[in-house]
Amino acid sequence: MKKQKVVYWSITGGIIFFMLFSAYYAGTNAAEFKHLGFPNYFRIELIMIKIIGVVLLLIPQVNQRVREWIYVGFAINLFSAFVAKLNSGYSILASLEPLLVLVIILTGLFYLEKIRKTTAPENER
Repeated sequence: MKKQKVVYWSITGGIIFFMLFSAYYAGTNAAEFKHLGFPNYFRIELIMIKIIGVVLLLIPQVNQRVREWIYVGFAINLFSAFVAKLNSGYSILASLEPLLVLVIILTGLFYLEKIRKTTAPENER
């Protein structure tokens, strides 16, 4: 159980770092975001949502079901980033970067579920 929590929190730390960096980059490089074809208000919305998700992931008392949905939101964001980059003239290699982070998120979800199964009462499994 301890190993699972260490792995989960390590992955979560990496995701938090990536999402904060992504929010910072979107906030300081509006032209790059415009190149992807998104309006400015959507860029600001994504920045706010990423920061809210990160803050909630940092609070240990947040329910695991809420954590799962935060991960799902990040996964949708990353898959959308992959599609946007692929359709905006980026190279295949540059387009695959969000999918790599998506695999890391899926690994985090896997460990979150393992932790949930070991800590949930028998009738909730």
